[in-house]
Amino acid sequence: MIITIDGPAAAGKSTAARMLAARLGFRYLDTGAMYRAAALAAMRAGIDWKDPAQLEPLAGRFRPEWQGSRLFLDGEDITDAVRSPDVTEATRFVADSPKLRERMAELQREIGRTCDLVTEGRDQGSLVFPHAECKFFLTADPRERAKRRAADYAAQGKAIAWEDVLQAILERDRADASRPVGALRRPPDAVVISTDGLTVEEVVAEMERIVRERQARLSQSQRD
Repeated sequence: MIITIDGPAAAGKSTAARMLAARLGFRYLDTGAMYRAAALAAMRAGIDWKDPAQLEPLAGRFRPEWQGSRLFLDGEDITDAVRSPDVTEATRFVADSPKLRERMAELQREIGRTCDLVTEGRDQGSLVFPHAECKFFLTADPRERAKRRAADYAAQGKAIAWEDVLQAILERDRADASRPVGALRRPPDAVVISTDGLTVEEVVAEMERIVRERQARLSQSQRD
């Protein structure tokens, strides 16, 4: 069974996806880390990641591997390395490469063919897994999302003004909705959940309830 969770930045997708996967006994796929791995690979290869033409050859040979929750590239554990500020900056350019997004979709579908999966991003239900058995679209008011992101920064010891975080969220929303490939789209068959005023436990509980109902219906239809 494939479960997709899409939505804008700071809507709580990653945390919810991890918790839902744990409750269901499914595998969790962090697609953002995969794009970060591509950015790291481009930087290490000396590729100008702002030039799409230079990124195309990378797509053909790029193959990150997951070992549990750890991400490896060419045998090296890069789980922590892909979270550096430099990689974060480069990732948005890499993610706009049509060839790399095509390669990523292939790799993600390969994983989806091997296991029950909870995957999150901005194009999982609309592009990568259009026939997923259960799709969610998490959203929240930009002010609420900025509040959460600011709290995350504070927990990391980074003092960033809420107003600056809100502005960055709004700019990210505009960019994600207008990207040439992999733009943020709400799948028409996705269950929309507003996370405003809800704890992550409440969000995950509602998602789990919906998934269990889908599983029951699928099981019944197979028996019929």
